[in-house]
Amino acid sequence: MSGAKTALARLGERARSKREAEFARLFNVLASERGIVVHKGATYGPDARHRLDVYQADPRRNRNARVLFVYGGGWRDGAREIYRFVGTALAAQGLTTIIPDYRLYPSARFPDFMEDAARAYGWAHAHRLADGPKPVVLMGHSAGAHIAALLALDPTYRMQFAPDAPPPAGLVGLAGPYAFDPTTWSSTRDIFAPAAGHPDRARPVAHARADAPPSLLLYGRADDTVGRFNGQDFAGALSKAGATARLIEYGGVGHVGLVVAIGRGVRWRAPVLRDVLDFIDGLARDACERTASPSEETPGMESSSTSF
Repeated sequence: MSGAKTALARLGERARSKREAEFARLFNVLASERGIVVHKGATYGPDARHRLDVYQADPRRNRNARVLFVYGGGWRDGAREIYRFVGTALAAQGLTTIIPDYRLYPSARFPDFMEDAARAYGWAHAHRLADGPKPVVLMGHSAGAHIAALLALDPTYRMQFAPDAPPPAGLVGLAGPYAFDPTTWSSTRDIFAPAAGHPDRARPVAHARADAPPSLLLYGRADDTVGRFNGQDFAGALSKAGATARLIEYGGVGHVGLVVAIGRGVRWRAPVLRDVLDFIDGLARDACERTASPSEETPGMESSSTSF
């Protein structure tokens, strides 16, 4: 590509980025809940990208959990402020929500962003926030769901970067690529080059285990970015290992639409927020029941499908 064409391409990318940033800003204005207290820019590590925002739970609603939300972007893009609508939606329902930035390609490769997520997870447990001590549920969208799932299942990262934090109480994954091999796909090969030769290091499906936290896996049937086989294979592997997983697929919802449906004014697209809240409330009920009357349960996979 000539110098002139390269310059034009860069200008085009900048213009597109500006348009996308403006769209995100306007969407957040419209779709974010009002009256939520946000603490911005807390430091959780040494890198400039090691910053996070905390969306303080509405004190009128008290749920016994807090959420660490990891956004997507193909391990290449993303910024925590874009997901204000997610943070305010969950906080308005009584869930203090922490949204961290993390290192991105090309400045970082696997497992750098995994280490960052573990650091943020450790921060979420180490800091006594306004909601008091609460178990943490990992939640993510797309590449963020992959990071959250691998953090939930592979204890290596937590042991090294969050040694004092217990395992997560649950996992909520939106359109996660859990089963594909990122070391072979052209779009991800360079990002996951350090795992070449040992691709299962980077595949959550390969880490399914009986003591995995209960998982809620959500997909849109109109998703043409991440194949739904990822959720089906992952849920099956978790069930076979003896863990609990629920898979829900929504009709008429695409890859981005799945997370957008959490926002205020867009929830008619799919009951994503309702299903997430029901899942988290169920975790709290199950914990109370186990405490009150310990008993052996037979875990398994539930699958449901919702059309709109």
